[in-house]
Amino acid sequence: MISVYAGIMLELDCSQEFDPRQQELFFAAVPERPGILLIEMSAPGAYPHLVRTADVRRAAERLLRPPEPGSKRLNLREVAVRVRYRLTGSKFEQTLALYQHARANFPDRYRDLLRLRPAALLKVNLQNDYPRCYVTRRLGADGGFYFGPFASRRAADAFSESFLDLFKIRRCQIKIRRDPSFAGCIYSEMKMCLAPCFAGCTRQEYDAEVGRVLEGLNTAGDALRTTVEREREAASEALDFERAAALHKRLEKISAALRGLPELPRRIQDLDAVILERGVQEKTIAVFPIHAGILGEPSFLDFAELSSQPRSVEAILREKLKPPMREDTPATNQGAEPDWRARYGLRAAPKELAEHLSLVTRWFYSKPREGEILFREDDWPYRRILRACGRLLAPGAPASAEAQQGERVKKFLPES
Repeated sequence: MISVYAGIMLELDCSQEFDPRQQELFFAAVPERPGILLIEMSAPGAYPHLVRTADVRRAAERLLRPPEPGSKRLNLREVAVRVRYRLTGSKFEQTLALYQHARANFPDRYRDLLRLRPAALLKVNLQNDYPRCYVTRRLGADGGFYFGPFASRRAADAFSESFLDLFKIRRCQIKIRRDPSFAGCIYSEMKMCLAPCFAGCTRQEYDAEVGRVLEGLNTAGDALRTTVEREREAASEALDFERAAALHKRLEKISAALRGLPELPRRIQDLDAVILERGVQEKTIAVFPIHAGILGEPSFLDFAELSSQPRSVEAILREKLKPPMREDTPATNQGAEPDWRARYGLRAAPKELAEHLSLVTRWFYSKPREGEILFREDDWPYRRILRACGRLLAPGAPASAEAQQGERVKKFLPES
């Protein structure tokens, strides 16, 4: 189970009462900046009106100024009582704020309002006696292995087809009965499947192949590539050049299958990253942590103020990026290697996990994409995060200027 901050993290921190008789003063006080705008109604129990906009003042004027004669455009002048809004420094912050407030105000239909579609994932159903790998948009705590997210179902299908060609697990959807009289499928005829359907392999052999698939996905192909490289070197040292050539061709096939894999897809439990965006205030960076696929509470680093702080930015980031408590340590077999059903299965999937993955997927694969993302491996790459902050604080600057900005940011790093 993963403990996650589930409240609204990006509050509507600005509020103004709306009085039609004082409309000019009202509109003059609303900034011309990007953000999200919520208009509250005078009728008890009425739903508010929530929008995202590139100009909060212009959106308020469009909805609250006297309508033009004969216009069919939505106008809330007669029913609005108050506006609340939040200025945002990036499209990602705007999207996240809109999601949080839509979920709070429209709990039954916020997914439709935001067109929030679940992300495409690869799943290995580990509860099946003979697991297979397939594309899905359903995510649940069913003990399955989930890998992703991908830009689309087509992208997930394309990667899985080339990746599964490297292994011999089944791709059929039939129920395995291990019937020797069964004719099998084209994959078994092509020697691309171990054919458990007609008892072409033992249960242990199939489990071993599934374990290789899981390890390959879990390491983004690194484990498979390393194994083949080691076997090729051993074959070369043994002067078995025919086998070494065959392994070299397999290595080329592995590289081709992994070449198009984006940086984002990985085992969902291992999706720990940080998204960096410019904040609303000058010289401010918004830090959006992702822990096991779930967006945590964002932080805002004001570098103008941090220069006078006694603590380094790295110390502040270590505190902010501290992961939530997890209780998902996999069980192991006594006296044996860890079972891959326990090692890789997803056993905790909060409701917001699929939704947060959808938000991150929409941002990551957008073109052009604003901001930067850095992934946590053994630890957070704090120095790379600081350098990325320097680049974001000087958008559009030439490489030399970015380097100078990076040097200025380095003063916040502790001495090594």
